[in-house]
Amino acid sequence: TALIIMAAGIGSRFGGGIKQLEPVGPNGEIIMDYSIHDAIEAGFNRIVFIIRRDIEADFREVIGDRIEAVCQKHGVSVGYAFQSLTDVPAGVTVPEGRSKPWGTGQAVLCAKDLVDCPFAVINADDYYGKEAFVKLHDFLCVEHRPGEYCMAGFVLKNTLSENGGVTRGLCQVDGKGYLTNVTETRNIVKTADGAQVNGELIDPETYVSMNMWGLGPEFMDTLQVGFEEFFRGAAQEDPLKAEYLLPIYIGQLLQRGKVSVRVLETMDKWFGVTYREDKPAVVESFRKLIADGVYQPVLFGE
Repeated sequence: TALIIMAAGIGSRFGGGIKQLEPVGPNGEIIMDYSIHDAIEAGFNRIVFIIRRDIEADFREVIGDRIEAVCQKHGVSVGYAFQSLTDVPAGVTVPEGRSKPWGTGQAVLCAKDLVDCPFAVINADDYYGKEAFVKLHDFLCVEHRPGEYCMAGFVLKNTLSENGGVTRGLCQVDGKGYLTNVTETRNIVKTADGAQVNGELIDPETYVSMNMWGLGPEFMDTLQVGFEEFFRGAAQEDPLKAEYLLPIYIGQLLQRGKVSVRVLETMDKWFGVTYREDKPAVVESFRKLIADGVYQPVLFGE
C-alpha cells in the first residue's frame, strides 16, 4: 500500500511563512512528520511525495532525506513525482498567462508511474489522526472490485478553524455508508451553534472530505481520462483559473455510477495551520497528544 502526499503547494523559498513547514512538535516536527509516522504505523510501505521541480533540492534537504532515513529503518520505500503546469495531455497548449498547475487531480496523476498498488492520498498540511490511516489501510488490504474506493469521513465540527473560514468537501452519504455526492464549499465559518456558509447554517455533524482517499491502482487510468475531459470542458471555459480537483472528479464519477466510495467515519480532530493564528492551538494539541501517550516525545524514537 502506498501513501501519496500532495506537497506541490509548498513555497519555493523555505524558511518563514510556509504553513506546511511550520514546526508544531516539541523537536521541530511538522504536521507531515506525524502523518508519515501514522501511515507507517498503520502498515503503509511506500511514501510518494508530489512536489515541484523547483523545490526538489530544498525539499530533500529539509524533509526528504530525513524521512528517507526513517523509512529505510522500517522497510518503507520513498519516491518523488513532480507536478508541472506544462504536464498536459497531447494536443493541449498551456494558455498564456496561466501560472498555477492544474489542481489535486493532476497532482495525484503525476504519481501514475510510481504506484501499482492500492494507495491513499492526503494533503501535506493536514493532520488526520491515527484512526483514519488504520481504517484506510485496512480497507485497501482487502481485495475489491475495480472502482470500489473509500474516503475518511471527518465530522465537520472537528475540522473548523477558530480563526476564519475554511474550504471543505461537504458529503452526502446514503443509509449504507456510501458517498453519493461531494460539494466543494468555501468559507465555512465556525459559529456558536456549529457552522455556516454565507449566513446559511450547516449541520456540524455533516461528514466532510479532507482529501483523504483510498483508491485502487486502476484509478490512475480513470484519472487520466478525466484529465483529458477537463481540457475539453472546464479548462476551456476558464483557462487561467480552472482546476482539476480530485473530490469534484470523484463526485462526477459517482453521478455516472462509475465508482463507489465507502465513507469510513473517523472521530479524530483535524489540525491544520490554515491561518497563522492557528499555530498556537495546533502546538498545544500536539503537546496534549504527547502528554496522553498518543505519541512519544521523540516522534520516530520508538
